[in-house]
Amino acid sequence: MAKQTRPCYIVGNWKMYKTIDQAVAFIDQIAPLVANSSCKIMLAVPYTAIQPLSEKVKGTNIVIGAQNMNDATEGAFTGEIAAIMLKEAGAEFVLLGHSERRIYFKEDNAFINRKVLKALDSDLMPILCVGESFEEHQDKQTDKVVAQQLTECLQGVKKELMVAYEPVWAIGTGLAATPKVAESAMKQAKAVLGDILGDKVGSKVPLLYGGSVSPKNAQEFLESSEIDGLLVGSASLAAESFAQIISLQAK
Repeated sequence: MAKQTRPCYIVGNWKMYKTIDQAVAFIDQIAPLVANSSCKIMLAVPYTAIQPLSEKVKGTNIVIGAQNMNDATEGAFTGEIAAIMLKEAGAEFVLLGHSERRIYFKEDNAFINRKVLKALDSDLMPILCVGESFEEHQDKQTDKVVAQQLTECLQGVKKELMVAYEPVWAIGTGLAATPKVAESAMKQAKAVLGDILGDKVGSKVPLLYGGSVSPKNAQEFLESSEIDGLLVGSASLAAESFAQIISLQAK
């Protein structure tokens, strides 16, 4: 497989881990390890850590984002957070449609679509997550599921965003998809994005792979010309393993 020539994105998703003190200590550890990287390094952190980390990473090549948001500007939505609040805290991007939000919190494509539109209107870069379940994968429904999720989540979208293909069966299970499976999903995503956004905009959308990414398997995904980067879960929680993944792009 030919190496990619487009920009490389390495995105860490901390999920519900790290206090503020732990998050600040992480930046102290990793910043010097990745200072010379040409990758675009992004960390989706807990809400409480966004403001302190957005200040902490100034002068580094790391950007801070959020893991979710509501589609409303404001209102009586106890426990929710708005795009304007994330921006004020220093977030530059937001994960939307992650399978854990879809499964545990019953978020559907229509709701995710409204959040994508709100994020773009608020100058937050959305990273839209799509992917099939184990049953859908076994039934060879990957292309159909990816196409449906993209089509329904991107209704009315005209601006550039980022897309992460995360097969549900590979998230946190240790069962990463093969590069062949990921590449097939990426090709389907590119075709659908071209139909939705037009070829000019759709061709510029960075496509990431996520799902049990580790220092041991990251290189084979980064070598693919179809994959622009990685969305990393548990391996992003330790500075050493996350830095190791980031360093692979230069090889």
